Amino acid sequence: MAAQFFNRIGQIGLGVAVVGGVVNSALYNVDGGHRAVIFDRFAGVKNQVVGEGTHFFIPWIQRPIIFDIRSRPRNVPVITGSKDLQNVNITLRILFRPIPDQLPKIYTILGVDYDERVLPSITTEVLKAVVAQFDAGELITQREIVSQKVSEDLMDRASQFGVILDDISITHLTFGKEFTQAVELKQVAQQEAEKARFLVEKAEQQKKAAIITAEGDAQAAILLAKSFGEAGEGLVELRRIEAAEDIAYQLSRSRQVSYLPPGQNILLNLPAQ
Repeated sequence: MAAQFFNRIGQIGLGVAVVGGVVNSALYNVDGGHRAVIFDRFAGVKNQVVGEGTHFFIPWIQRPIIFDIRSRPRNVPVITGSKDLQNVNITLRILFRPIPDQLPKIYTILGVDYDERVLPSITTEVLKAVVAQFDAGELITQREIVSQKVSEDLMDRASQFGVILDDISITHLTFGKEFTQAVELKQVAQQEAEKARFLVEKAEQQKKAAIITAEGDAQAAILLAKSFGEAGEGLVELRRIEAAEDIAYQLSRSRQVSYLPPGQNILLNLPAQ
């Protein structure tokens, strides 16, 4: 009796395990930031997009394909030519994600690796078309305009494949060796030209200063001649008196000179031979 009971319990447990295994194999999870598309062996890819959570599917007949719908970055390097036939190396950084409602179409036409199939080709196409409209110099001075035009055209092309571009930025922009050397030579020439212009301006200022000094000296000579004409011999006598006073002052400070008052006979102590 006890043996039959334990056999019955064993059978029930085995049945529960089998049922649990079947049920578990018919469940799948869709994590946050993801969506699922169901492929049916008889009906093909279903148009329904499955949201986050745990869901049922029919094993062997159905298969869930999980897509990440969060923004992801991708760098796309492109070598192209400018309007003036200069080689341009440009790298675009793109934040992309699929449009959830178009996931069945994306899987049917492009597959899970849709970004590998779409982004490099449309980025190269758009960059070549936009860069060819600008000279090499304009790509540097009008970089914001170039970036805006690339963003507009690339977003329009990506939307045709069910892809949203959240951000597009030019992270790298360089030119060929010949153009780089030409720019360096131009910068050197501009620096030499600035130096020459400074020297010319300096010489011009020195010339003006010399003219002003000469004009001042001429004006001083005119004023001096005018003073002589007005003062006559009086000014000459004044200058003579001033000169005599200066000479007397200098002689009085010398130890080798003695002062003899007029009308007196004083012997000088001469140094011994």
